[in-house]
Amino acid sequence: MKVGYQGNHGTFSEIAVQQYFQGQTFTACNYQNFLDLFQDVANGELDYALVPVENTTTGTITRTYDLFHRFPVFAIGEWVVKIQEDLIVVPGTTFEEIEEVYSHPEALSQCQTFFRNNPHLIQVAYQDTAASVQYIASLNDHRKAALASYAAKDYYKMESLMESVQDSNQNMTRFLCISRKMELNQHADKISLRLVVKHEPGSLYQALAILAIYHINLLKLESRPILEHPFEYCFYVDLQGNLEDKKIKDALQLLEEYCSDLQTIGCYQSYKM
Repeated sequence: MKVGYQGNHGTFSEIAVQQYFQGQTFTACNYQNFLDLFQDVANGELDYALVPVENTTTGTITRTYDLFHRFPVFAIGEWVVKIQEDLIVVPGTTFEEIEEVYSHPEALSQCQTFFRNNPHLIQVAYQDTAASVQYIASLNDHRKAALASYAAKDYYKMESLMESVQDSNQNMTRFLCISRKMELNQHADKISLRLVVKHEPGSLYQALAILAIYHINLLKLESRPILEHPFEYCFYVDLQGNLEDKKIKDALQLLEEYCSDLQTIGCYQSYKM
């Protein structure tokens, strides 16, 4: 079994893969970008991949969500990783020596209180969190630090000068496990959809009313631009339920009447906090 993730060794995506598939035999394959990752799941080069879709501090990770519409893949599972951003340095570095801090833009945005309290530090956006650690390790430069996971620190034999510098101790990232095949099971209790409502008055209201009529719990609703149609929007929707439930089938059938496009991203068992 081959499982993909984006980033270098030590990223939170790799941690998610190791946790999600714990106890199973698999080969983990790292990718430099999400586009190639989705492509190889779609063409069967990978059996599965874990991709980040939402963070409790910075919200939806749109660059991954939008790829569900471009590739024939499905979400078949969910996992949540607690994000602890450590300030990682070359061993022996003092805080006073540091001038620049490297990390993925997402990680930098999750640590803004730290940077406000230390305005002399220059934020430098980099490929990903673990790659930032690899870069400063290769330079062996005490003036540079990185924000990354404990796994990256251990893998590149670096040092955590400060632990948990992120804004929130409840900083978590939600991942979806994707596959080229829809895998349904009786324990699935969450459905993800992408829908485009018709350009008619009241279409969105009518679509949401259907969920209320069938007593379906709406977990997430977010609009996104449709790249092919400027200033037009789709909606990402998470619902509580299983595609095999009769009321879900009936509601989705009715929902199609108010949509010009309705895509099922996946049906899976939600992560239990």
